[in-house]
Amino acid sequence: MIKRLAASIREYKTAALLTPLFILGEVGIECCIPFLTAGLIDQIESGCDMNTILKYGGQLLILAFLSLIFGVLAGNFAAKASCGFAKNLRGDVFRSIQRFSFANIDRFSISSLVTRLTTDISNVQMAFMVIIRTAIRCPMMLIFSFIMSIRLGGKLSLVYALIVPVLGFGLFKIIFTVMPIFKRIFKKYDRLNESVQENVKGMRVVKSFVREDFERRKFGAASDDVANDFTRVDKILALNSPLMQLCIYSCMIALSYLTSKLVISTGGVKYGLGTLTGMNTYSMQLLMSMMMISMVFVMITMSIESARRIVEVLDEKSTIESPENPVMQVENGEVVFDGVSFKYSAESEKFALEDVSFRIESGQTVGIIGGTGSSKTTLVNLISRLYDVSEGKVTVGGVDVRDYDLDTLRNQVAVVLQKNVLFSGTIKENLRWGDPDATDEELVRICKLAQADEFIQTFPDGYDTYIEQGGANVSGGQKQRLCIARALLKKPKVLILDDSTSAVDTKTDALIRRAFRSEIPGTTKFIIAQRISSVEDADVIIVLDNGRVNGIGNHHTLLETNEIYREVYTSQTGAGKEGDNE
Repeated sequence: MIKRLAASIREYKTAALLTPLFILGEVGIECCIPFLTAGLIDQIESGCDMNTILKYGGQLLILAFLSLIFGVLAGNFAAKASCGFAKNLRGDVFRSIQRFSFANIDRFSISSLVTRLTTDISNVQMAFMVIIRTAIRCPMMLIFSFIMSIRLGGKLSLVYALIVPVLGFGLFKIIFTVMPIFKRIFKKYDRLNESVQENVKGMRVVKSFVREDFERRKFGAASDDVANDFTRVDKILALNSPLMQLCIYSCMIALSYLTSKLVISTGGVKYGLGTLTGMNTYSMQLLMSMMMISMVFVMITMSIESARRIVEVLDEKSTIESPENPVMQVENGEVVFDGVSFKYSAESEKFALEDVSFRIESGQTVGIIGGTGSSKTTLVNLISRLYDVSEGKVTVGGVDVRDYDLDTLRNQVAVVLQKNVLFSGTIKENLRWGDPDATDEELVRICKLAQADEFIQTFPDGYDTYIEQGGANVSGGQKQRLCIARALLKKPKVLILDDSTSAVDTKTDALIRRAFRSEIPGTTKFIIAQRISSVEDADVIIVLDNGRVNGIGNHHTLLETNEIYREVYTSQTGAGKEGDNE
């Protein structure tokens, strides 16, 4: 896990290596200052002259200045390294998510991915800064202070040997108590973010059903759950301070007692006030280092779970990748399903699609209808290889879709998904997702085909109108037509409309289909629809029922031979009612 995360340091390795070097210099100097101070006090006690005081004072001033310089440089490089590491790591995680197939995305909730990109990476960033700075400083301070205290006080340093283990045991006991709590907290963070995301995304539904109080209670429960765990952690970590104070004052009392006793017994010849002052300073450095080490462990403990969650995303391999020697050209829009069965998980017992076979010639229009849950969307997702088949094969242009380069295939199989998405930016910027090099004239021509130009021209800024996040400032029908235009700009061999005209009126729907016939006759068109009127003029209509092909043919054939199609047609058009009344 550490090796995987360290790969994101990259160009910030120099800053990450320089930080501990300057820290070592700062610690070494800070440990020398009490030793010199003790010497100065002893010299003053013995009645030294002013030159000696100035000599010691000059040395202390130089050391203090050097310590300041080293500290500033260490802080500067630590900030540069940690922020750069977090930037790279966030980019690596985002790029990893971009490579995910639909099957990979199904494994992670959106709220969990957001938490990993924000809270988890912030925790790892702080832990990285702590490791290259505090985690180096504290052990070195502990070692150097102990060595200098031995040089200064001799056997008096044994006091530390008694106090430090007590403090160490107490601190590590605290750490291992809070570790399991931190693991629980991050899972609860996911649920908290999920509550926020659902509420904001479904704000219109919440308000229309007057469910604000329910949502507030749900969010409050999730927030209280996180707060309760953090409160428990804080209560346990609060024991650090009194334990630290107990050890510090115990050290000072023990040192004062022993030093005073030795001063009296030796007549101040061996141990003096300088020794006592220096030993007290070293005791503070030692014990503060122990306390900081405990806080380092707390930070690292908290970040371990965050790091695990981040690496889980980084190591997730896409279930769909281009083959080693991919086919780089789609010849035509012929689509063949040959004994295709599909299930979303290898562990699933039931197939979403089972034994599906049909052949569509290039340029044909295909209508797909079926009840809710009949796997209409699943079927078309296999054409652009958003999922891979479990059994059988799907070919486009005579080539198995698994043999194509993914970008090549998806550039030639344009999909307008059931959930239409527009991004923040102008209408032009959204349309050019289909073709970055499209001219303004081409945008207008394609939008006329998609019946979008008329409403775009009514906007004050026309094609430069800014689309709010998620397309909040356009209607559902306008959003659908813009998404259709965006797909058409790809000039695909296969165009898939997944219930993409459900929000437009029947007249506009008919105009869009008429434009398809006249303007893109060579493109194979798959139209998933709930309305019979949207598919009745299709060359081929596929009727799905519970993941199986229940019927296939044109409108007139299915009316005569397929019961499901006939029932849907009758219910929507009212055909047969007059005869029933008779």
